[in-house]
Amino acid sequence: MTEETLVRNYERPADADVNNVTYQRCLYAYEFAREYIHGKTVLDVGCGNGYGTALMSQDALSITGVDYDQPTVDANRTRYKTIPNIAFLQAKTPPLPTSDNSIDVITAFQFIEHLEDRPAFLRDAYRVLKPNGVLLLTTPNVKRSLARNPFHVHEYTFDEFAAELSVIFPTVELFGLSGNEKVEDYYAKNAAFVRSVLRWDVLGLHKILPASILIKPYNAITHFMRQRLRDNAPQTTTISVKDFFTTNKNLDDTLDIYAVAKKV
Repeated sequence: MTEETLVRNYERPADADVNNVTYQRCLYAYEFAREYIHGKTVLDVGCGNGYGTALMSQDALSITGVDYDQPTVDANRTRYKTIPNIAFLQAKTPPLPTSDNSIDVITAFQFIEHLEDRPAFLRDAYRVLKPNGVLLLTTPNVKRSLARNPFHVHEYTFDEFAAELSVIFPTVELFGLSGNEKVEDYYAKNAAFVRSVLRWDVLGLHKILPASILIKPYNAITHFMRQRLRDNAPQTTTISVKDFFTTNKNLDDTLDIYAVAKKV
């Protein structure tokens, strides 16, 4: 793995030593999706660098990754050009760049929290899904967030997310993503570092300043924190997908919300 770049105006989980835990946490979603996408037509919304889209192509009949950034889409097309059942499209969603009743499964992992009009995205997902189609979502559990993430417009509680989904989808299941002792120890050390930084923000400015102002300091502090964790928490570089699991117990204590929403 290589060092994670600091210069970015978007949130991407980089495959870097300092970022390994977050990267493995994101990878788990694609393992979770496997039972739903086998032999299906899949739309992967907010695909970013496309590594998850490529992983899911091993199970899907066909898969299209969608991202708002044209250079990212172009790079993905080059990087994954040898995979016959994969495609990439540039689009700012909603709306989704496909016709009504055309997709078996939509995946949108760590995506919806970035949107201003989240109900519009959910309505459009319902539009493009075939009858009995499935929307798979992950998003951070706000009750585990210690500080504002300037890349996120809104973070959900489980109850709030269930209510918003249920307005549109007749069947909704929620799970929580948890980790074993190695993972929880890492996040305990992470939390201690975050609290030590927040002590300097006595006016709570990180909660009220425009996100555009916070992005550079947020990136720099996060990168420094993860370097410290890598050097002081040995499990940082050894944690893998196998150290995470989904549960339906003690949901408010879990890291991420996993949702399975089905269309009639």
